[in-house]
Amino acid sequence: MEVFRICGGPSLKGIVNISGSKNAALPQFAATLLSSERSVLRNVPDLSDVRFMAEILSKLGAEVRQLDRTSWEINPANITHNAPYELVRKMRASICLLGPLLGRMKKAEIPLPGGCVIGQRPIDLHIRALSRLGAQIELEKGIVKVDGRNLRGSKIFLGGRHGSTVTGTTNAIMAAVLAPGITTIDSSACEPEIVDLCNMLVSMGARISGTGSHSLEIEGVSVLSGCDHNVMPDRIEAATYAIAAAITHGEVTLVGAIQEHLGSFINVMQESGVAMDIQNCGQIKVHLNNSELNSLEIITLPYPGFPTDLQAQSCALACYAQGLSILTERVYPSRFMHVPELMRMGADIAIEGASSVVKGKSKLTGAPVMASDLRASAALILAGLAAEGETWVQRIYHLDRGYDAFEKKLQGLGAIVERIPESKLPKSF
Repeated sequence: MEVFRICGGPSLKGIVNISGSKNAALPQFAATLLSSERSVLRNVPDLSDVRFMAEILSKLGAEVRQLDRTSWEINPANITHNAPYELVRKMRASICLLGPLLGRMKKAEIPLPGGCVIGQRPIDLHIRALSRLGAQIELEKGIVKVDGRNLRGSKIFLGGRHGSTVTGTTNAIMAAVLAPGITTIDSSACEPEIVDLCNMLVSMGARISGTGSHSLEIEGVSVLSGCDHNVMPDRIEAATYAIAAAITHGEVTLVGAIQEHLGSFINVMQESGVAMDIQNCGQIKVHLNNSELNSLEIITLPYPGFPTDLQAQSCALACYAQGLSILTERVYPSRFMHVPELMRMGADIAIEGASSVVKGKSKLTGAPVMASDLRASAALILAGLAAEGETWVQRIYHLDRGYDAFEKKLQGLGAIVERIPESKLPKSF
């Protein structure tokens, strides 16, 4: 395994290019299975999750080829409906294969991907949606088996306890585009990644209206063509680098970030004293208005609310803000695994139900810490960038699931960070 060694102190300055979105790319890899023709996906981030998905498509029978670092070609002319457990278990997002396999093959068998460290994410809404489309579903020995021979358009409601389901919406859309008749999806997720998927499907010949709203209408077609599609920029990556600039009192220009995708985040940053100046050509310049950060008040919600995927990074920022910050998690209430590790660095944080209460201070102290998940990894690295001394972040394989060349981009901004073998950890750790 590898670890990150971070020497805190330098203010980050410069330009960072935002990579393609992981959360858009993964369902788009799955969507290529809806056609028997070749598709090309561009601006794909170089991540372990992307490579896992490419390997799964290969096991399903697709011919998958990486054209260059950010482009992939998928030819799914001859595929099967059985997804392999040994790969599916590694990545929860592989459940989004259910919809396209059902839509094209009229049957699918997908092993349940299992639990998640940030909380339970059941697939009951996925099953509800596919059942409404006429699919027959059974669970046998941990495998979801779906018969879609009678698939047809229908009315679907996708609201749940914590709002709309993003992957449930993608599965419903991808099953419906090849189902005869009209499908309406109410309370659908409307994240930018859903919009990007719909745009890709329309380019393949799908008929979808209402894109970007909570109500979609899909007219099923008999066949889809291949496509050549550019994956949207990663709004979570863009916001993470914005926080890196703020936490180090630096000045960073985000190239490729889309302002409209960051509305709630930009609002929170501005209220905390962080300027996010919108410039021409898709650039956002991030810097502090004053010498100190104001406290944060955040409630995570489905889009267009504040993203749950930025709660951990914002918690790291709150550690350096003046006064009391309150971060309330409404999407995954148990998503606070980063808090004990931040406390190892000297953070003053109390968990009260679904909220973390953070008493800010001017400095944390570097320490050995352990990453529990993807966004917690980023939060600990951000905290280390502004801490006194050295911070060692272990289990960074989580980070490689969602951040493309993270340490190289940080180094380009002046951060002192390196990826080293775990064997080089000080023996005192």
